[in-house]
Amino acid sequence: MRHSIAHALFSCLRTLLSLVLPGTGQRRRAAVHPAPAPEPVIPESPWSRPWLSPSKEEAAEILRLRADLQEKAKAAYNLRRQRERRRVLEFAAMGIDYPYVYPGSPFGPDEFEVHV
Repeated sequence: MRHSIAHALFSCLRTLLSLVLPGTGQRRRAAVHPAPAPEPVIPESPWSRPWLSPSKEEAAEILRLRADLQEKAKAAYNLRRQRERRRVLEFAAMGIDYPYVYPGSPFGPDEFEVHV
């Protein structure tokens, strides 16, 4: 019993001494130094960078130009349709069948017979 008590006291003393005394010599373990605490990561504020998006006025100008282009494209499409209708009317007045074809149409221009 005395031997186990002495053994326990000796192991406690050895543990305390290894924590308190620096680890020097060939057979002693080096003292454990705590790792430095990491510095807190502060996210970069979006307000620290310059504004890269277009301003309100620039965005309004872009949208206005896009609307103008769409309006011009629609007007050109309507003008082409009107010209085609007039051409068909002129051919009909002359008695000629107009081959109305478009991409994906079921009949090609060869299917129409031209009557003069």
